Amino acid sequence: MTARPDPVDFRLTVAPMMDWTDRHCRYFHRLLSPHARLYTEMVTSAALVRGGQLRLLEHSQQEHPVALQLGGSDPLELAQAARLGARAGYDEINLNVGCPSDRVQSGRFGACLMREPALVGDCVRAMREAVDVPVTVKCRIGVDDQDDYADLQHFTETMVSAGVEVLVVHARKAWLKGLSPKENREVPPLDYERVYRLKREFPQLVVVINGGITTVEAVQAHLTQVDGVMLGRAAYHDPYLLAQLEAALYGEPMPSREEVLGHLRPYVEAELRRGTALKHISRHLLGLYQGEPGARTFRRVLSEGAHLPGAGWSLLERAASGRRDAA
Repeated sequence: MTARPDPVDFRLTVAPMMDWTDRHCRYFHRLLSPHARLYTEMVTSAALVRGGQLRLLEHSQQEHPVALQLGGSDPLELAQAARLGARAGYDEINLNVGCPSDRVQSGRFGACLMREPALVGDCVRAMREAVDVPVTVKCRIGVDDQDDYADLQHFTETMVSAGVEVLVVHARKAWLKGLSPKENREVPPLDYERVYRLKREFPQLVVVINGGITTVEAVQAHLTQVDGVMLGRAAYHDPYLLAQLEAALYGEPMPSREEVLGHLRPYVEAELRRGTALKHISRHLLGLYQGEPGARTFRRVLSEGAHLPGAGWSLLERAASGRRDAA
């Protein structure tokens, strides 16, 4: 029997972001935020079950709590993929019902599934029967011409009936035709009040809000209305925001950016010994000094040097010292 999720565990979360939240990014974010719940990039159930790409499940013990996000629409296949994820040690399995890309739609998963709540409910039930960890759903407030709150309300009712106890809601609609994934993150207007209403009407549901949230003050304001906040691009482009949130929400002492880099060194050196190229790790660090004097120099040194053969920890030291000199 799965224990009921604790809303406290979802107060601060970092969104699953394709091509960004890989295992190196998550390790870095964990150094900045001991409490944040981290999410993988979306992994398709077909890649795990039919493609056998179990390498996609790789993560370090330091990342916990960490959730695996799955994409798919076949209940049996999703159940099998969820089982593989739970066996690999993930703390949560999340179903993507929010991604609007054409590639995702062609596979009949992501945001287009908001039009098929009964199918999503079947997927959730199958996954819940397969694993003991929480099965959660990340969705939008609607798609295309779903302009009424009633559509989101019906979707949520179906999720609750299927056993969902945590719903992450991106407070924008998704347009399935005519907008790129990037435009779908920016063009449809945000409607936070619709998510707040959802929490009021489903008080038993852990509701996490996502979309356009970029400051400590905004996070604190949202937490007066819902259980949790999910940060996406803000956490990636300005990762030190996570350390600031740790201090504001949990009273954690805020490490300096230099201390964060120092704590990352053993991981970087271990990965280099494994054969990982520095560029795969350093690309996630480019925003560490966002808004600080010398930030451009830090980014330039890393961007120009990380792809070169033999690039190692000394490049990071050079980038940090170059930033100080330029500041």
